[in-house]
Amino acid sequence: MIFELTDDIVFPDPRMGEEDGLLAVGGDLSVDRLLLAYSYGIFPWFSFRDWPYPAWYCPMKRFVIFPSEVHISHSMRTLMNKHEYRVTFNQDFEGVIHGCSEVDGRYYCKGAWLGEDMMKAYTDLYLLGYAKSVEVWNSEDELVGGLYGVAVGSSFIGESMFSKVPSASKLALIHLAQFLQSIGGKMIDCQLETPHLRSMGGHFIPYEEYLEILNPGAYAALDR
Repeated sequence: MIFELTDDIVFPDPRMGEEDGLLAVGGDLSVDRLLLAYSYGIFPWFSFRDWPYPAWYCPMKRFVIFPSEVHISHSMRTLMNKHEYRVTFNQDFEGVIHGCSEVDGRYYCKGAWLGEDMMKAYTDLYLLGYAKSVEVWNSEDELVGGLYGVAVGSSFIGESMFSKVPSASKLALIHLAQFLQSIGGKMIDCQLETPHLRSMGGHFIPYEEYLEILNPGAYAALDR
């Protein structure tokens, strides 16, 4: 079932969505709506040229990486030991989100979802401390990769990543996982399965387990 949202900042029970995770359409990309959505594992994803309003997804199988289980291949360890790149956190959110939108011509591809409205929405979240970025810099201090997402409790909801040089996004993800592990972070939500993310330790867990990690007590509250 697909629900049509109104101006009220509410969402239907995520378990009532379509098999592919599509739950609702409509509403806006306001900070309050996004924060409510992410607290239940709901995220906006739609082609900004084809849809006049947001579409909201909440798959019941969630593809995640637990920070302690991130896989670092031999080639990645070799790259990290060379210290060719510097990794920072929250130093250039704008550069990262534009990199995610534009690298390899993504912005002009059919179905592109990271348009101006989405970038503004996540920049607003960043300015309020909810969205975070990881940056990868080369020896000339050029931004060559990174990722961004939304922090929810002790978890990180990944939104997008990019690389201008081989393995830059992998480097950003490894550093994110290591940082989360060091502060007791519990989960990185990858949203979508890819071979790249599976090779780094990503796997599926059921929505019930996912939501209990993300927002303890929220799953039980859905049945009240």
